[in-house]
Amino acid sequence: MKMDFVLANPPFNQDPWGAGAVKDDVRWKYGTPPDSNANYAWMQHFLHHLAPNGRAGFVMANGSMTTTAHNEGDIRKGLIEDDVVDCIVALPPQLFFSTGIPVCLWFFDRDKASSGERDRRGEILFIDARQMGEAVSRKQIRLSDEDVAEIARTYHAWRGQPEAGEYEDRPGFCRAATLEQVEAQGFGLSPGRYVGAAETVDDEVAFETRMIELIERLSLDLSLADELTAEVRSALGAVGYDV
Repeated sequence: MKMDFVLANPPFNQDPWGAGAVKDDVRWKYGTPPDSNANYAWMQHFLHHLAPNGRAGFVMANGSMTTTAHNEGDIRKGLIEDDVVDCIVALPPQLFFSTGIPVCLWFFDRDKASSGERDRRGEILFIDARQMGEAVSRKQIRLSDEDVAEIARTYHAWRGQPEAGEYEDRPGFCRAATLEQVEAQGFGLSPGRYVGAAETVDDEVAFETRMIELIERLSLDLSLADELTAEVRSALGAVGYDV
């Protein structure tokens, strides 16, 4: 069975998952996943069932982006070299009630040159959304509708969908990297490796305002220091010591 679209939230880091029973399965094009972690079994399962122009989006634990345990690094390398990885999104921690571990989104696309969109072959989009969201309790972070819309708009713009506007790299948030650049990073897919640090903008008005506040505070402190010095001199003079 082949699918045009797959959306999934599989169990994170499932251990064990019964790898021995499907050791030579046709789905393991890039290698048999270790029984100690089912993440790359799920990925290859999704990919195997995609149609030639199919797309998949799924949630994974963050370790999936960089792990080299067993043969997982080789499997990830194969997925990247076959150019099926379309986008990686790093999300904030504590999004789920059941676990506080940070997670990420993976997007596969079997046809990056699909009609109606930009030819994205040889590229992967990285989005670092770890600083998004707001705390709704001590144990949970929630992405706002605006956060979700910004992530989606960025991805759609990079894909070349006209209604999403023009795409541009934004330091600290998103960057489109070539497969050669990903290879130079050891085939690690953590967005933080690619997006860099956010640009800082000097705010002259805010700086001037802050300086005025600091000068006023310093003047007050100096005045208090003068008063305390006078009191100390007076007290010492009263007992026969001149300072």
